[in-house]
Amino acid sequence: MRDLATDNDKHGRLVCQAVDWLRRHYRCGVILSEQCCATGEIPDAIGWKGFCHSVVIECKTSRSDFLADAAKPFRTDPGKGLGCERFYLAPSGMIAPSELPAGWGLLEIKGRKVQVRAKPSKRNLRSADGLMKEMNLLLASLRRVEIRIEPQTITEFLKWKNRMAKYNGGFLPAGLAAAEEEPNSFSSQFSVLSSQ
Repeated sequence: MRDLATDNDKHGRLVCQAVDWLRRHYRCGVILSEQCCATGEIPDAIGWKGFCHSVVIECKTSRSDFLADAAKPFRTDPGKGLGCERFYLAPSGMIAPSELPAGWGLLEIKGRKVQVRAKPSKRNLRSADGLMKEMNLLLASLRRVEIRIEPQTITEFLKWKNRMAKYNGGFLPAGLAAAEEEPNSFSSQFSVLSSQ
């Protein structure tokens, strides 16, 4: 009999490693983990980088979990799935590259390191439908944030530095950078697009 608590712990550790890999090695600026999408898909980790380029990582702790994943509606019809690039993350040797769905990559855990075992397709796997579902995922996540920070709106929350400067005689407290000086690759990319 399997210990579900142990399985959940293993899966949780894999998800943390997936998030870390997306942030440090794949340089994603926005990352969500285990958030629900309109299709019912709950990507273990999804990150965005560049010009809305999304990367999905599905974490698998057992062969049976990996094999069951193939029956999900967004796997049987990959056009309904999320992610320009898609990976599985599993313990070393659990999944053979030949078993991967078309276009998917494989990440393996060896010791404490995540290593690329098979690269994903260079072809963008995300459809227009997938992009809309990613937007839904991002908007639903933002709404969850807004509910938690009420009575403020997200806009008010994001303007907190303006209030700090106002209360501090027009200057930000030491150690805080103005919003326009914060590193935000998404903002700078959109300004490049708008100037073209």
